[in-house]
Amino acid sequence: MKLALICCILLWMAPLSARVSEEPFAKLADDPRCLRGLAWIDRNSSWVTDQQVRLTEIPAPEFGEARRGAALKELFAASGLEVHIDKTGNVIGERAGASGKKVILVAAHLDTVFPADADVRVKRDGPRLLAPGISDNGAGLSPLVGLARALAESQVSTDKTIIFAGDVGEEGEGNLRGIRALVDAYGSRLAAVIAVDGPSSDHITTQGIASRRIEVSVVGPGGHSWSDFGTPNPITAISRGIVRFSSILVPADPRSAYNFGVIEGGTSVNSIPSRAAVKVDLRSEDERELVRLEAALREAMQGGINDEISATHADRDLLPLNFRSLGTRPAGKLADDSPLLATVRSADRYLGNVSRLEKSSTDANLPLSLGIPAVAIGGGGRGGGSHTPEEWYDPSGRELGLKRLLLVVVSLAGAER
Repeated sequence: MKLALICCILLWMAPLSARVSEEPFAKLADDPRCLRGLAWIDRNSSWVTDQQVRLTEIPAPEFGEARRGAALKELFAASGLEVHIDKTGNVIGERAGASGKKVILVAAHLDTVFPADADVRVKRDGPRLLAPGISDNGAGLSPLVGLARALAESQVSTDKTIIFAGDVGEEGEGNLRGIRALVDAYGSRLAAVIAVDGPSSDHITTQGIASRRIEVSVVGPGGHSWSDFGTPNPITAISRGIVRFSSILVPADPRSAYNFGVIEGGTSVNSIPSRAAVKVDLRSEDERELVRLEAALREAMQGGINDEISATHADRDLLPLNFRSLGTRPAGKLADDSPLLATVRSADRYLGNVSRLEKSSTDANLPLSLGIPAVAIGGGGRGGGSHTPEEWYDPSGRELGLKRLLLVVVSLAGAER
């Protein structure tokens, strides 16, 4: 009886500023709908893990998510959702609400950081599942499928429409193109956005970290390693710039970071390259610090070119510098008194889950930057080795994450009487 009462309170919880009296909660104490959904999770968490394995074993590099998206579309349709794929490549499943005026968007990104030829076959090591992308974001995608099935089993009707989305372009140079398209499509109808990203149930991401991704390139005349020795080398110039930039002070407050992730250039070991490029990721809690970091990067790279020119006694115009934006992520923060945050915390209290507030860079960045209530949470279980070939996931305790997601989404969507 107590379980049903608390569950239904969560189902009916309105925004704090418009909470109704306690009387309707008592009338719903024996309502079995929520309990059916929670019971389905207890019985079928291993099935959700099976779907995670299935999706993980379909390569989904940035700009190459279509095959994984097609598999997700089938799973959404089998759960009774109205499904389509938009022109951006997002897989969208709709569970219509009674009014349809407002939307709760639950999204998880389809793409991974790994190339199309990566070995994504899932291996087992005791309770652990090992594969590139098994946690980021197999652990986010599969809970969407589990949530859709649990809601179908519960037969809960909601006032708001629930949109399930496997979105593209979250990783690498995707520039959040998937979530941008979703926010554009639903616009003012969005009541809340929940990004399910990775495993773990011990955090609530309420602040988006700003980032800029930049390609820095240098071109030169090139030549033969012997006969043209002394010609300025774009790879050496960029290397000098990297060393210069790496010596600058990066503040701990606001927390900031940078990464030189990819270096390209040259055609053979005995040829002076005619071009070199490096891709850089700059991040900060404060967008003003990003401006400073980018300016410092430009200065350091130009300094590297100057050093190379000086070392080779070449003409200063032989190594032009070019900066190209690969993407930007805006910052944003959920208000501490947000009804969305209160709902997640209420679900955590009910489930006995201890969680903390976090700052990160996720799909939630985009809606937060526009003032749309949004959080990023994990799908449950544990994981590690993200963005490495040694990535792993342990489904132990994943039921907690699935139940948390169910309670939060239905609470926000408003169960019909």
